[in-house]
Amino acid sequence: MLDDQELLRYSRQILLPQIDIQGQLRLKAAKVLIVGLGGLGSPVALYLAAAGVGELHLADFDQVDLTNLQRQVLHDSQQLGQPKVDSAIARLTAINPLVTLVPHRRALDEDSLSQAIAAVDLVLDCSDNFGTRAAVNQACVQLKCPLVSGAAIRLEGQLSVFDPRRDDSPCYHCLYGEGSEADLTCSEAGVVGPLVGMVGSLQALEALKLLAGFGEPLVGRLLLIDGLSSRFRELRFPRDPQCPVCGVAHG
Repeated sequence: MLDDQELLRYSRQILLPQIDIQGQLRLKAAKVLIVGLGGLGSPVALYLAAAGVGELHLADFDQVDLTNLQRQVLHDSQQLGQPKVDSAIARLTAINPLVTLVPHRRALDEDSLSQAIAAVDLVLDCSDNFGTRAAVNQACVQLKCPLVSGAAIRLEGQLSVFDPRRDDSPCYHCLYGEGSEADLTCSEAGVVGPLVGMVGSLQALEALKLLAGFGEPLVGRLLLIDGLSSRFRELRFPRDPQCPVCGVAHG
């Protein structure tokens, strides 16, 4: 059930026939894990909390640093030195006190990552390194949990959805393999703030589509964003039957 306060708070998205009351109820019942509360995780967390996703599990072991504030809009100058999870909880509670917030303040190892993913319906990978993305993908495949993955660096962004509940869905490893030694972070290569905001907002949209059950998620499709020319491209890619993570021989 939605009470009068919820009906008013979420009225603008309830008006959409693709969401309606039933979609809002699905959002209210949903549990989501956000891995990383930085440039991508900031808009993801803000929009999912505002949209009324019932339970947000927030994972980040870092503290708020002055260099974060150029793009990580979840945090502000008053929260410098605080754990990002605590900063996020304060901001998200102020936006929507109806949402339950579950903190994960330590780095997630193999066991704790699996436990965290087993407790939710959807994962958003907003991390900034290949090792974390690969570990999150492997756990999501094993637990058949859908994954929304985004990345942004310099003036380029990428976004895709991996849904191991679907037989035709590739996984992160199908697309990126073992990664690259040249895999850079924002602290090494730089990034423009609005670009991560754009990618994170699109991640939040994909999450709402999966949770409320509307639209066509980016499964088997990679969205490429060129911030320099303001152009979008889409690449389609299949599931790799020989993939060591999700392939038939390893499933």
